[in-house]
Amino acid sequence: MFLFGVINASPDSLHTESVVDGPDAATTRADWLAANGAEGLDIGGQGSTDIADVVDAATEWSRLEAIIPVLGARGVPLSVDTWRPEVADLALRAGANVLNAADGMQSDAMWSVAAEHEVTVVLPFLSGPNPKAMQRVTGDPVQSIIDFFEARLATADRFGMRAKCLLDPGTGFAPPSWPWEERYVYQREVYSRLDELRRFDLPLYIALPWKRTAQHDELLEIVVRHRPEYGRSHYPDRVREVERDVLA
Repeated sequence: MFLFGVINASPDSLHTESVVDGPDAATTRADWLAANGAEGLDIGGQGSTDIADVVDAATEWSRLEAIIPVLGARGVPLSVDTWRPEVADLALRAGANVLNAADGMQSDAMWSVAAEHEVTVVLPFLSGPNPKAMQRVTGDPVQSIIDFFEARLATADRFGMRAKCLLDPGTGFAPPSWPWEERYVYQREVYSRLDELRRFDLPLYIALPWKRTAQHDELLEIVVRHRPEYGRSHYPDRVREVERDVLA
């Protein structure tokens, strides 16, 4: 699995070890991620969790502006995690080379940016317009994801971008205040049925669990057994350990 290591330029990330406040801290974090098994980097300036404040585009970009050129110079895949087309465009011009589209590519504006830069697109399932406005999924969760991808990929075809897409079932996002026990059951079902998303003949990308509990460890093992092509990880060393144990 190709791993993108997580770097957060938003100060209100739940994972405090990934938070950086400038190029020096970002470099230190990137060095650690690379030494522990990450092959690419993912950076965002707008948090998506319950505790994260929604800032304007100028503030989001101000958190990224000095960091992205430094990380981009490392010569590895660098994804920018954003739901704003204007921030995506600035980041791709500054050195990012992958778009981790936190809006689920639900606007022509974001497709236009991706097509202009001809970049790989991480296309996540969202049950709302952005991660901060997610709704509970009703009915069959995997069918909901499939229906969403069918609609988004029809738009991708208009822009000639289907082949550039990596499909993310969106399990890294959650509706506000969703109890963990319900979220765990949802994620377990989606992860156990990842092969159903192979119908699109596109690579899979998973935002991997990072907490260390029996349930999170179970979820990570389920994902690894399904051999997705890409993952996003806060602890790549942990993922590599599970790969060795599960896939040996």
